[in-house]
Amino acid sequence: MKRGQQKLDKQKKQRQQWLMMGLVIVGGLLILIGVLSSESDSGAINADLDNPQLVAMGEDVYNTYCAACHGFNLEGQPSWQEPFPDGSFKAPPHDETGHTWHHNDASLIESIKLGGARLAPNIGVSAMPAYDDVLSDAQIAAVLAYIKSQWPTEILEAQSAR
Repeated sequence: MKRGQQKLDKQKKQRQQWLMMGLVIVGGLLILIGVLSSESDSGAINADLDNPQLVAMGEDVYNTYCAACHGFNLEGQPSWQEPFPDGSFKAPPHDETGHTWHHNDASLIESIKLGGARLAPNIGVSAMPAYDDVLSDAQIAAVLAYIKSQWPTEILEAQSAR
């Protein structure tokens, strides 16, 4: 009887070990899934043009943080295609006359968050400040929604294909 009991105890211990190992694996997978999904969601900024509150908020944020350089009518700085004497870029227009619509949303969001620092030295120098620590993702989405809401349909379609 003692030998049979020892065998049962050993089997019970093995089952417990397998169960614990399974729980550790499942827990690890759940943590990994959570980390990966939060990383993918963190970059998801949606500039919803069909949301009038978002567009209105974007206009307010744009007027507060962007218009001093890019113009209250999205017109950019005069002679924006010519650099300043120090070689740095002027603020381009964000209307259809500029190149903002030539970039996809991810690139525009990166420009807002990182400012001129995102440019490689061989491209040029931009005085645009980084807004990553200034504006929330919701405010960045709102600014982008406002800018895009001012574009003609054909420009919107061309930009959305990028």
